Amino acid sequence: MQQYQLFERTSSAAMIESHRITLEIKRLSPAEWVQAYPVIAQLRSLDEAKFLERVRRQSYSGYELVAAFKDAKIVGVMGMRPVHTLARGAHLHIDDLVVDAKVRGSGAGRSLMEYAEADARARGMTAIFLDARPEAIPFYERERYALHLAPSMKKALV
Repeated sequence: MQQYQLFERTSSAAMIESHRITLEIKRLSPAEWVQAYPVIAQLRSLDEAKFLERVRRQSYSGYELVAAFKDAKIVGVMGMRPVHTLARGAHLHIDDLVVDAKVRGSGAGRSLMEYAEADARARGMTAIFLDARPEAIPFYERERYALHLAPSMKKALV
């Protein structure tokens, strides 16, 4: 039962029956961002005010928060944004994906990824890129993601 109405700026939602639980997956409005904080805090070391400020700033470039709800409670959150580069063309980038520790393994992460994939296809994109923590790589590999050959590099400017 996967029906998506995607690439609308309105709050499109999908009901997804995973192999264990039924979830509602939907984009969050700015008024709902604060509800995502307790789950995001399991991944990112930010206080609530800093989290909301960063999401607000990123939203100017197309960043959106998508949440998985079980019984009207957020159990998973994904941050995603459309990107277009010379090397990769148009693609979707997933910046953040976290499922509440109490429901990991329930299919919520997979459901969020399916939502992102359907959204990218609806936008005419042919790929999704993301950065993965080492402990999350097996999850992404089960979802048929492969390590990209170009490593990410970083230089702190502080």
